[in-house]
Amino acid sequence: MKKIQEPGIARKGFIPLCVPYLCGNEWKYIKECLDTNWVSSAGSFVDRFEQDLAKYVGAKYGVACVNGTAALHISLILLGIGYNDEVITSDMTFVAPANAIRYVGAYPVFIDANYKTFQIDSAKLKDFLKNKCKNTKEGLLNKETKRIIKAILPVHILGHCCDMEEIMDISRQYGLPVVEDATEALGAKFSGKYAGTFGKLGVFSFNGNKIITTGGGGMIVTDDKNLAQKAKYLTTQAKDDSIEFIHNEIGYNYRLPNILAAMGCAQLENLEKHINKKRKTA
Repeated sequence: MKKIQEPGIARKGFIPLCVPYLCGNEWKYIKECLDTNWVSSAGSFVDRFEQDLAKYVGAKYGVACVNGTAALHISLILLGIGYNDEVITSDMTFVAPANAIRYVGAYPVFIDANYKTFQIDSAKLKDFLKNKCKNTKEGLLNKETKRIIKAILPVHILGHCCDMEEIMDISRQYGLPVVEDATEALGAKFSGKYAGTFGKLGVFSFNGNKIITTGGGGMIVTDDKNLAQKAKYLTTQAKDDSIEFIHNEIGYNYRLPNILAAMGCAQLENLEKHINKKRKTA
């Protein structure tokens, strides 16, 4: 029988780009959850993880989610993206942004990546908006599909940032809100500002292959209190009463368990170590 490679053990000559790095208080914090029975969707580590990550990137609010895709889904809902709308994103990305766009009934419009940076090409984005779209009373119309473009979803990949100055200029010029997929760029900066904090909403992921991991998890960050409150409401089943099970709109079971948030808190304490380790690997 062929021997199965153990997780986290690199084969000879193999460069472990995405192996989780556990070097701090993970065992201690997880044991605290087990000892106190706070293992599910409520607990002090959830609040702490939200606050600590938001503080690190310089955002006012953080809302933990079960994964990055769920965080993207909720972010699009918060911006009112819906049936037959379009959202611009990069063609150099994992499938999650496209899936989240389709979850809300909208369609992705893919813009080519810059072949030198692998990030969305802002020059091609400008060209598309200038030559393939027009302003109408309903909004910015894609002349080919006859659909209205509602947002830009740039994806920061491989630990680097998109040209956010250009993208935010384009956002203001065309009135398109920005949701940043910063799932691969926690800790990365553009012009001194952290990825995920340029647009109305930023999204991070804590899957096993990300900068830090909770096993599985995500986070929405924003400076908008109303958006943060709505995100928390929607990700916790849209429950209108703290005791009674009263729901007046569709909610989602997108909560991050306390035991995973505990791991996130431990990982975040050593974020700079994680980043430096990945830089050395690169």
